[in-house]
Order: sequence, then C-alpha cells, then structure tokens
Amino acid sequence: MSRKKDYDTLKLNNQVCFPLYACTKELVKQYTPYLKKLNLTYTQYIVMMVMWEKECVSSRELAECLHLDYGTLTPVLKRLETAGYLTRKRDPMDERLLILEITDEGSRLKEKAVDIPPCIAGCMGLSEEEFRTLYILTYKALANMENRGSSDGFEQR
Repeated sequence: MSRKKDYDTLKLNNQVCFPLYACTKELVKQYTPYLKKLNLTYTQYIVMMVMWEKECVSSRELAECLHLDYGTLTPVLKRLETAGYLTRKRDPMDERLLILEITDEGSRLKEKAVDIPPCIAGCMGLSEEEFRTLYILTYKALANMENRGSSDGFEQR
C-alpha cells in the first residue's frame, strides 16, 4: 500500500507553520525602519509595550507575558536600562526576581512609538474584519498549544 497520500502532509505548502513563520519574519522586517528611529530592536519594543501598559512588573510576569525565557530577556533588559528606559531592582521578598519600573524617559518614548501600530497594520493589506479574525485565530491557536504543553514524541495513528 502506497503512503504517497501520507507524504503530502510533509509538503511545505501544506503546512500552516511555514506561512506563520515567514509572515512573522516579514512582519518584524516591516517594523525595522520605524524601530530604528527609536533605536530599539523588536524584542526591546515588545518589552517597552508591556512597560507602557503596566509601568511596574516582575521579570517573571514579563517573561510569561512575552513568551520569552530569562536568557533572552536579560540582555534586552540590561540594554533598556542602559538606555534609561527602565530600572531593574531585586525583589526584597524573592531575590531571584527583578522588579522592572519604567522611567520618565521610557514613558516619553511611548509618544514617539504611537504611530507604529497603524503603519504596520496598513502594510499587511487586511481589512479590519480580516485583521480581527487573524488576531483571534492566532491567539486561539497559541492558547490551545500552551494548554496542550509540549509532546514527548510522535503520537500514534
């Protein structure tokens, strides 16, 4: 019995992961000229978005919110602190945690960034309804995968 049909699942064009991956790379590339003017990387920008919203947050909460590990987050936070956008202090109740607070300079950066989201939305070429649907489905898929956890191997058919 031929498994040709089974192998169709391995074609790149039959994968949902690939267009998501390629779209993410392109989306970050679209951000680059805007973020360059602010002297931020994309990762620094998403950290600052959380800081603009919360103003004070633990490193654990930030890592969970951004789906980043501490190894990725630590150098980003150090650079943002050096730039004067946030402060990092040890939590007196738990020395393993950092408490991050936005500075006045970090708050002022928000005004320079406010026009970025509409510019990025415009480059995607989606209607408002399509954009909303993409947003909902992407977050639904993310939540479903997080709730499932990682698998240890292939599932049996």
